Amino acid sequence: MTNRTLGHELTHWTRHATRLNREFGRKKWGDAGYVIEELVAELGSAFLCAYLAITPEVREDHASYIDSWLKVLKDVKRAVFSAASHASRAIDFLHGLQLEKPEMP
Repeated sequence: MTNRTLGHELTHWTRHATRLNREFGRKKWGDAGYVIEELVAELGSAFLCAYLAITPEVREDHASYIDSWLKVLKDVKRAVFSAASHASRAIDFLHGLQLEKPEMP
């Protein structure tokens, strides 16, 4: 598992009701709620990589993966801003779990 994938999955982990209780009304794979959660996870991964000075690996399927989000991003005008806010909270939550806490940038 790459560092970027680990950051993505850790961000998803914060979604649970006992953590940040993040819910976007997801009913099925690929719907708007699913896409927004995936966007939160990708942004969270990017934030973690930046914070930890990790150069993320680019995957060949990223373009098609991001392409699947375009309809939701066009239909939900503030989706990127909302996802970035949720991703930031996820990273803050993960940072709060550390025993030794380095300064956040």
